[in-house]
Amino acid sequence: MEVTTEELAAALAQGAFVVDVRTHDEWVEMRVPGVTLIPLQELGEHIEEMPDDQQIWVICAVGSRSLHAAEALQRAGFDAVSVAGGTVKWVEEGRPFESGA
Repeated sequence: MEVTTEELAAALAQGAFVVDVRTHDEWVEMRVPGVTLIPLQELGEHIEEMPDDQQIWVICAVGSRSLHAAEALQRAGFDAVSVAGGTVKWVEEGRPFESGA
């Protein structure tokens, strides 16, 4: 259920659907390029927007919230994984990131 940032980088290169479940303020501060922001507390309201024909990659700051979100998505019938280490690890590894609104 948990994947590495290296696996995420490879998946992004292939067009993976990635959901960032952090708050809007956290997302504005720094984010992995190409992620879709859906804060954890709003995930249930956006369940219809989730693709059911591909894996859903879930990321947060360090991996705790994304793990809960991935578990919830799996219970709802989706193929979902959580990125261990999250955005913090992604940035610490020197990978590209975006910031700003």
